[in-house]
Amino acid sequence: MRNKIITIGEIMMRLSTPGHERFVQAAQFQVHFGGAEANVAISLAHWGQPAQHVTALPAHDLGLAVKNYLRKHQVDCTHVYEQDGRLGLYYLENGVMHRASKIIYDRFDSAFSNWDALEVDWDMVFQDAAWFHWTGITPALSQAAADFLLKALQAAKKHGVKVSADINYRRNLWNYGKSPLEIMPELIRYADVVIAGLTDFENCMDIQASEYVEACHLAKRDYPSIAYISTTERETISSNHNQLSAILWNGQELLTSKSYDMQQIVDRIGGGDAYMAGLIYGLLHMQDQDALEFALAASVLKHGIPGDANLVSLEEVHGLVTGNQVGKLLR
Repeated sequence: MRNKIITIGEIMMRLSTPGHERFVQAAQFQVHFGGAEANVAISLAHWGQPAQHVTALPAHDLGLAVKNYLRKHQVDCTHVYEQDGRLGLYYLENGVMHRASKIIYDRFDSAFSNWDALEVDWDMVFQDAAWFHWTGITPALSQAAADFLLKALQAAKKHGVKVSADINYRRNLWNYGKSPLEIMPELIRYADVVIAGLTDFENCMDIQASEYVEACHLAKRDYPSIAYISTTERETISSNHNQLSAILWNGQELLTSKSYDMQQIVDRIGGGDAYMAGLIYGLLHMQDQDALEFALAASVLKHGIPGDANLVSLEEVHGLVTGNQVGKLLR
């Protein structure tokens, strides 16, 4: 049975100020590892779905620490490679009340961004796979990354693997001379499931629309392989009080989730990745509406967990969907 999930992308070290301290006052930092695609793999592995991450890490102890982190969370590291260079960093200052959180990236010239992936046998990677997930962060890093991602997508389709893409437009990452519209459309043509907001449609797919359903229909017209399009909708009341819901277009109708009021957010980093992992799992095992509710519940639970990864069980996600065990003391 083919049930392995493949993800590909850079993993960085995250340095967070303790509690809600500001950068200018912090005397120490808390260390986490994270990357959008690896976060997805970790969630799925915790839910019993075999997951394998493809990446390149520096050939020193920090690279080994990342590899050990993946292994600890049951992610297959068969296709984790060593590459000259540094481990990318990002710094997080957690906001509180009406003060926003702040991120500073330090990922230039990282081992992953310089990796050409010539040693990867993509047919071997995908021979037993059921699903491949990528994000728009990877092709934004370098031409080499965009090139090997295209090879990976071609191999995935050759092996009949479903493909999801969180196209995730980040303007500040596109610094190597190419615009998203020069790179992304060719990659998105391989996607079966797309996570995108209206800004992503415009900047990565050249689709201008004022309504989400209209954008979905235009995307299906231009990218016929797409079967599902989804996004979360967030209302920010304060840094630690958000309301979250989600929508899923399945080619026929726009499904809407329930809404959650999250009043004491611990850490919202990785919430979108938790949603993506939940949607992948849901679409593999559930009907569309149930998949949507499962994905959103997974994301909501992530907002209560420090770090990038969503360390929750299937039972906890199902419990939130059904309203059972919410906030209870479990003995």
